[in-house]
Amino acid sequence: MAEPVDVQLVRAVRTGLAAGGDPERAIGQRRYMKSAMPYRGLRSGEVAAVCRTVFAQHLLADRATWESAVRRLWDEAEFREERYAAIALSGHRAYLAYLDLDALPMVEHLIVSGAWWDYVDELAIRRVGPILRSDPPRVSAVLREWSTDADIWRRRTSILAQNKSKADTDLDLLSDVLAPNLGHREFFVRKAIGWALREYAKTDPDWVRRYLADNGPSMSNLSRREAERHL
Repeated sequence: MAEPVDVQLVRAVRTGLAAGGDPERAIGQRRYMKSAMPYRGLRSGEVAAVCRTVFAQHLLADRATWESAVRRLWDEAEFREERYAAIALSGHRAYLAYLDLDALPMVEHLIVSGAWWDYVDELAIRRVGPILRSDPPRVSAVLREWSTDADIWRRRTSILAQNKSKADTDLDLLSDVLAPNLGHREFFVRKAIGWALREYAKTDPDWVRRYLADNGPSMSNLSRREAERHL
């Protein structure tokens, strides 16, 4: 009996990634990212090339098969590039229709179990962001809950999810997820606050100036510096 297509895809990704790489680069990558999981030593473009080829050769027929492949790549990963491939598959153009509220538990699993900025930022902005735009009322409620969560990566995600929304940014939601985090001591939360405000300042700098005037005293120096960088 032939292997299920999701299993074939995962096997092909691992084989493709294993065929490349640079052991010396892998050491440096692991050190830079402070990663417990080793690297193969591939550049980002090399990972993308493997994904392009394999994803085109192994089309997934439905949502369940897609989610199974993403989770297998992620949960069974032995090298960090395999998790990058899982993230790529989660947002592949053939499966964009699946980025809705039903996909949020899977994306949340990647965020919480990944628990580092290189995973979380991509997932927050390019996965949770589209999911939010697909169902603003219900996903906004989830992000408000995440903004007070004990897990810092859920908090960071709630802050960064609208970073590509530009003029469609829900300012009430942005204010609500920022408010419980302004005095947070965690670097990755403080950095996210500044980044989110700096990004929205490209669309409406006056709103960000007013926000800083009203809330600046409650914010860390790091958050304020990041927010003001291009004002």
